[in-house]
Amino acid sequence: MASAMFIAVLLTLAAVGALASDPGPLQDFCVADNTSQVLVNGFVCKNPMKVDANDFFFSGLNKPGNTTNKVGSNVTTVNVNQIGGLNTLGISLVRIDYAPYGQNPPHTHPRATEILTVIEGTLHVGFVTSNPQNRLILKVLNAGDVFVFPVGLIHFQFNPGHENTVAIAALSSQNPGVITIANAVFGSNPKIDGGILAKAFQVDKKDTIILQYASLLFNYMLMMLRELMTYVVHFDFTVLVNGFVCKNPMKVDANDFFFSGLNKPGKTNHKIGSNVTTVNVNQIGGLNTLGISLVRIDYAPYGQNPPHTHPRATEILTVIEGTLHVGFITSNPQNRLIFKVLNAGDVFVFPVGLIHFQFNPGHENAVAIAALSSQNPGVITIANAVFGSNPKIDGGILAKAFQVDKKVIDELQSQFWEDNNK
Repeated sequence: MASAMFIAVLLTLAAVGALASDPGPLQDFCVADNTSQVLVNGFVCKNPMKVDANDFFFSGLNKPGNTTNKVGSNVTTVNVNQIGGLNTLGISLVRIDYAPYGQNPPHTHPRATEILTVIEGTLHVGFVTSNPQNRLILKVLNAGDVFVFPVGLIHFQFNPGHENTVAIAALSSQNPGVITIANAVFGSNPKIDGGILAKAFQVDKKDTIILQYASLLFNYMLMMLRELMTYVVHFDFTVLVNGFVCKNPMKVDANDFFFSGLNKPGKTNHKIGSNVTTVNVNQIGGLNTLGISLVRIDYAPYGQNPPHTHPRATEILTVIEGTLHVGFITSNPQNRLIFKVLNAGDVFVFPVGLIHFQFNPGHENAVAIAALSSQNPGVITIANAVFGSNPKIDGGILAKAFQVDKKVIDELQSQFWEDNNK
């Protein structure tokens, strides 16, 4: 009886955890209808027959933000308010510009994990674990490095150099929210009673040291960076679970949230002319349970990322260099092609599970960064799966399915399709 009760409690907790994230899609997409007066968690759906490619599109992420402000940074946000097609898909994107010595000050995202990659420059980044340890996890990032900030934890980025820095970050919510600690605690409206804050921060009510304390703390965090010791991540595969078992939290350090090399072009000298560099839970153990990952995609001239699906994730992609023709196909019975031409700075969304593709129509290489709403999104390349399965699907079955002669199927199955998702 006791064990049955224990299992019931576990199942209840699991259900609560499952509800503690963005609502999942129950159809191909649910584009936000901003004109509706109905109040729901998120947005009600636009009529799907009135949906087009622009509902999944944003332009301008290649444009620097204005950093002439007190903190010396600017966040350009691409969430459900900018792309209605993100509604129910649990992901969004930002560009962050940092002036020399600028910072994205200590803040939290109450509804999202953040995975960030540096495009240009250098950043000092860190997050603080929850009570009672309050451990500071710090790292120096250069171009091509990737770092993860777990959901709800206080974190920051600081540009220590004389040049501007640019980063792209994805967040595991269509509307992650942001709480800047200094603004919330010392700038609330109406103000929090000074006596309460004085006691909380153990300072005199009349003293302005509260604000200075925040600055000193930040500098201390950066000083600690030089003394940080790092260790190698080890996965424990002896227990089989959905995802991975947890590493001892006292053995966790910054390297568990870090990946280097996303600035390096992948090899595209093969049949399809593209390469996907993956940064998921297998590369960053700290992504376990956090529901997000990142990829870099390189395209040779006329290269493509052929029609494929991600069974467990929505994808949000931004073009860094070049031009891409992109599209996805809705499910039966409409099978509508939603198509768009993307240039540098443009953003596009591919809803979870739908067949989609990208193609480079130009004479120059193209580069894109994409985030996916799973720690391990999976990929199913249609040609590989249908015509290159092991063992092969019976040719007669495929001939009937595709309404062609079996010889056509035999020819297709004889091809050696290449997997560019490595």
